[in-house]
Amino acid sequence: MIRHAQQSAKIFGPEREHPVESLVRGGKANYKSLLKTQSKSYKEAVEQYQLRYHAEPPPGFEAWYEFAVHHKSPIIDDFDAIYHAVSPFWKLSGKRVTETMSQIHFAENSEMWFCSFNGESASSDCAHAYRVFDRHLKVLLDTLFQGLDGALPDVKFLVNHFDEPRVLIPTWGAEEARNHPQFNITSMSHQPIWDEVTKFCASSKDKSKKAKTQSSSKAFDLPFVIDQSSAMDLCEHPEYRNMHGLFMSPVSFSLVEGFVPALSTGSPSTMGDILLPSPAYIEGEFIYDDSKEVGWDKKRNNLYWAGSTTGGFATDANWINYQRQRFVKLAQNIERREFYYLREIGGVIQRVASTFLNGRLFDVAFTRIFQCDRKYCRDQRRFFKVGGWADKDKALKSRLVFDLDGNGISGRYYKLLASKSAPMKQTLLREWHDDRLIPWVHYIPVSQSLEELPELVFYLTSTEAGQNRAREIAEQGRDWFFKALREKDMAVYMYRLLLELARLQDPGREAGSPAIH
Repeated sequence: MIRHAQQSAKIFGPEREHPVESLVRGGKANYKSLLKTQSKSYKEAVEQYQLRYHAEPPPGFEAWYEFAVHHKSPIIDDFDAIYHAVSPFWKLSGKRVTETMSQIHFAENSEMWFCSFNGESASSDCAHAYRVFDRHLKVLLDTLFQGLDGALPDVKFLVNHFDEPRVLIPTWGAEEARNHPQFNITSMSHQPIWDEVTKFCASSKDKSKKAKTQSSSKAFDLPFVIDQSSAMDLCEHPEYRNMHGLFMSPVSFSLVEGFVPALSTGSPSTMGDILLPSPAYIEGEFIYDDSKEVGWDKKRNNLYWAGSTTGGFATDANWINYQRQRFVKLAQNIERREFYYLREIGGVIQRVASTFLNGRLFDVAFTRIFQCDRKYCRDQRRFFKVGGWADKDKALKSRLVFDLDGNGISGRYYKLLASKSAPMKQTLLREWHDDRLIPWVHYIPVSQSLEELPELVFYLTSTEAGQNRAREIAEQGRDWFFKALREKDMAVYMYRLLLELARLQDPGREAGSPAIH
């Protein structure tokens, strides 16, 4: 096997290109297009809004544009995450939206913070039915809106308390949405939720088939991520049912079914949570510290990850299929399973199976086993090679750094993007920044199956071309982080979101239209 590994380092030269290289070219083309097509004037921004969303921008849009330009936002037009989350609620009148928010705030098991944003002072007050600690929500909002006194209208909005997403929006028409009861709340913690969160997939069957055709091909029969959006689409991937703790046994899951405009930090493709930046991204524990950084040439040439068994609550032996457990099991080569690599056989590059995994290329361990019944906590401690406490900045000592979902989004992601290491990202949760982070340019996407990971890590660490590519992605991700994921960029996003929410709940807006009368 070692001989084959050495041989493979030579086969991907100018005449034999690794599939990663074509994916990188595609990513660069997408990134170039993203930058090139942004509006250069307010008039263009209005025209782009009209073209994209078939509606007029919300009141206050010009002031928002000036704010974005003043703070050098590289993104002016690509806020599809906001539109796709807010537009379903246009089926309800502004008055009905406000009534729904008030009702669910006091409903049993709602677990929603009801926030009131004061436009004059640019400050927020958030209240919960019984909780006191808001998980730094007010700190986030006040930080992002600092200096915007008088710029925004008064707005009210709901924020989900949990890490896990909450809202499932029915596929009703406008009349049915107006006449149906506002919402139902169902507690589903520690239960499978897949059937519930995918039950409206049939309504988008034709769309799914089209997307699947465009993104399901495999390079040399390994599932390198070609289209990140498609890879995250639950309707296209029924196999995800038993591959992610959120769908198998969530720690906290109180499903809200109905037209409820609630903000969450992350959401799978089938759910309707409105996305906001995670407060974790501005908390000290997760902020990048340049003084802890290590130059690329001094970093260990391996993949690093250390963390806990968040992601699901183990009440049976199915914990072995949760996303974090599957990753650590592979990286520690516990079951001596077969892995897949690309090799030359008879002059043709193809996928071959091998039980070999170079353990020196993986520094991966759980440092805490919890969120499990006693027996299954004990079973996991026996199964995995559990590591001791790990310094929060130890990842910066490796060239490749892995990141994946826990109970919700991963708070450490921005630290990794800001670093001089190359982030490898596996996720099924959409975030506010998805419109601006380009796979294979700013980070390396990894499939849910992890089937391509051994070959991918080998290529990026053990071939000259792959090492150069990893370094380039690390540099590009870092550069883009400090241009497009700053606190000011989050403020630009939230400013625009609040304008949309203000229009949505305006008492003068009638059902079925974004226009205010």
